[in-house]
Amino acid sequence: MAEFEPVLTARWGNPDAVTMDGYEKTGGYAALHKALGMTPDAVIDEVKASGLRGRGGAGFPTGTKWSFIPQNTGKPVYVTVNFDESEPGTFNNRELVERDPHQLVEGAIICAYAVRCHTVFIYTRGEFVWPGTVLERAVGEAYEKGYLGRRIVGSDFDLDIVVHRGAGAYICGEETALLESLEGRRGQPKLRPPFPAVEGLYRSPTVINNVETLSCVPHIIDRGAQWFASIGSEKSAGPGVFSISGKVERPGNHEAPMGTPARELLEMAGGVRDGKRLKAFTPGGSSTPFLVEEHLDTPMDFDSVQAAGSLLGTKAMIVLDERDCIVDAVLRFTQFYAHESCGKCTPCREGTWWAARVLERIERGHGRMEDIDLLQDTGRNMLFKAFCALADGAVSPIDSSIKFFRDEYEEHIRLGWCPFREDRELVRAASPRTGGTEGGTAQILPEGRELDLGEVLG
Repeated sequence: MAEFEPVLTARWGNPDAVTMDGYEKTGGYAALHKALGMTPDAVIDEVKASGLRGRGGAGFPTGTKWSFIPQNTGKPVYVTVNFDESEPGTFNNRELVERDPHQLVEGAIICAYAVRCHTVFIYTRGEFVWPGTVLERAVGEAYEKGYLGRRIVGSDFDLDIVVHRGAGAYICGEETALLESLEGRRGQPKLRPPFPAVEGLYRSPTVINNVETLSCVPHIIDRGAQWFASIGSEKSAGPGVFSISGKVERPGNHEAPMGTPARELLEMAGGVRDGKRLKAFTPGGSSTPFLVEEHLDTPMDFDSVQAAGSLLGTKAMIVLDERDCIVDAVLRFTQFYAHESCGKCTPCREGTWWAARVLERIERGHGRMEDIDLLQDTGRNMLFKAFCALADGAVSPIDSSIKFFRDEYEEHIRLGWCPFREDRELVRAASPRTGGTEGGTAQILPEGRELDLGEVLG
């Protein structure tokens, strides 16, 4: 990869960057001063020209989203920052806030100015106790310095920022559920239209952007749209912070231009752990379809990943190697979605629960060949049949794993045990299909210990 100058993570090596003084010393809030000298429409046009697309998963053009906000409706305009980062394998927003909170605050202020908003809500995940505290401290410093409050930095612009802590629900990362929660109701998605840009928080026009999206904004205003557009790929401009986890040598967040091939990102993370062979990876968290070794040269941008059969999502690569059981991995993902389903939509509420039960049956050695088709049929009854994308995300790893690893599912069923388990010999000895006793009764193993089938299988 060509030499790349970090943008969003440039201050991560500076421990003073979390403070107002440290941030200002590295050029912080210069973009805000510049933005306040522009008209709100000029700020929107600059963000449009940059090619910035939302980093929350959908990849919608940010400047276009801002331009959708109607003015002079008689209602206030709100900006809501989605910091409810809960997608498994995703942790870039958290570290952006922990290491450089003022970057987000400055971006949120510029966004609010552009859409003529006077109240910003930052909705933070309930489990983010420390990041939330860091953010609250940064907001307090911004008030003390005059970047928030009345007539900020001598302008005619007034703005307040409220940090709101959620209660720990994955579903509140979905924008309509987030707004419901912010208003004090149960976090459940709503049918659209109306869209939040027209009727969002308190039935008023609302912009919703995530942390990384708004963190890009100060750099666009400070260094120009043309500079930002020169980074990344043609249709996915700018830098991105990729969360890489699983079987890699150096898991963590790695910044690179959008469109960097998956192979290069994997190398940035030190490659597959212990020199093993890559088995599969998710390009955008557990709710995106698996890709495999043949897709390693896919540019990691919205359009290229979609053309490869998956979604960029939150740019979270979860890496599996040849030692990992695909059935077990998918089971764990599905159990998460079954637990986090808000229960509003029957296809999601029932489908995730049943899919988890069938996967568990296969993984524990009691599967039937028809269970594979049953899983796919369950997915068809869930896909695009719920108010939000949670059900669709739950189907993605199931369908893609069957597509690429159907033989592994069949092997589980044929053997009656998981061939990847470390205790495979104990499981095999206890399995009814390999001579074990049925009904959970004890059996004497070669090493002389008694093993209960119920103990081995769960």
